[in-house]
Amino acid sequence: MFRKNDQHLQRPLFSTLDELSPALRERLESSWAGVFRREVFQRMDETPFAVLYSTKESRPNAPVNVLLSLEILKAGFGWTDEELYDHFCFDLQVRYAVGYENLNDGGFTLRTLYGFRRRLARHMHETGENLVEAAFEQVTDEQIQA
Repeated sequence: MFRKNDQHLQRPLFSTLDELSPALRERLESSWAGVFRREVFQRMDETPFAVLYSTKESRPNAPVNVLLSLEILKAGFGWTDEELYDHFCFDLQVRYAVGYENLNDGGFTLRTLYGFRRRLARHMHETGENLVEAAFEQVTDEQIQA
């Protein structure tokens, strides 16, 4: 079942980031992670990806904007899947870049990522529609307009 991710739009009452000094918080927000969060992650429209998921009531999907952002970071940094997963689990910059402010939030397994890739490939094979390319175009168009 598809559910759009909007948890990153409201700051949690308490977060791991609260443990950072104001100087470190500013450093995080001005780092590549803050830029990625603002310019890529938060601009991503997940709605077109709803076609990848069942319309029946079931367990909700892992957030598409998180999975797609992790794929971008994996390619950009040249990580293996295992390195990507370790960075997601333990690297505050990566977690911040993909919308999380607590180290305990947003758990998933590598199987989730593999399933997402499989659904993307199946959709492209069946329809010819490249959802990832369309997402990049949408984000880029929004960046140009800003």
